[in-house]
Amino acid sequence: MPPADPPRPGLVARRRAIGDRIRDARLNANLTQEGLRDRTALSRDTIIRIEAGTTDARLSWLLLIADAVGTDLADLVREDGPRPPQT
Repeated sequence: MPPADPPRPGLVARRRAIGDRIRDARLNANLTQEGLRDRTALSRDTIIRIEAGTTDARLSWLLLIADAVGTDLADLVREDGPRPPQT
């Protein structure tokens, strides 16, 4: 299997920003990572990677998380400010 291409510039930062919003929403819902795991059936390791921005979260995971923390999906994935230039 060929090595994976490196992420496009800015992509990791954008994933981290989404992960930060997910963590904030989880904490505002008074949930631990274990509590979010129980409500979504995602593994705690997956939740850790999503919050850290080290994995691409599937849409279905994001929908489960939004429901579990009581927020809209759009609030979790919104982008603040200008996007980095595409190369």
